Amino acid sequence: MTENKRYRLLFVCLGNICRSPAAQGIFQATVDRHGMTDDFYIDSAGTYSGHRGDLPDRRMRRAASARGYELTHRARPVSSLDFEDFDLVIAMDDSNFSDLMHLAPSVEASRKIKRMADYFSDHSLDYVPDPYYMGQDGFELVLDLLEDSCENLFASIVRAEDRP
Repeated sequence: MTENKRYRLLFVCLGNICRSPAAQGIFQATVDRHGMTDDFYIDSAGTYSGHRGDLPDRRMRRAASARGYELTHRARPVSSLDFEDFDLVIAMDDSNFSDLMHLAPSVEASRKIKRMADYFSDHSLDYVPDPYYMGQDGFELVLDLLEDSCENLFASIVRAEDRP
């Protein structure tokens, strides 16, 4: 990590109430566990603004809490300004990826967009599914996927593979 510069990550899903706040919480716990809290700024947002100001879905908070993650983020929509403020913008699925590509104000900004699935190592899915209508098993699956990918994403950033 460069001295005096925090690496800034933004996780993005549709409503910013399930997947992206969970990714934010899990990545923050990963950073904290590695003693690098001061080296990162982590946030999340949604491509849909209908949940603005809401806490994460209670089912996601409950499932995350059972694994030791506290999700307190308030939902917000992603903005074109986020591409200036963040080093990396991580989409949970292809629809989020496409929406972010349309929002990116420049080709340079679009290069900051990555798919969370690019960091999976233990799973055959190519996206993080939305657990909203999937029941408890869906929330557990999403947490499994995010625990795997957050650790790999963290390692890749520390190795400077994804530094802009």
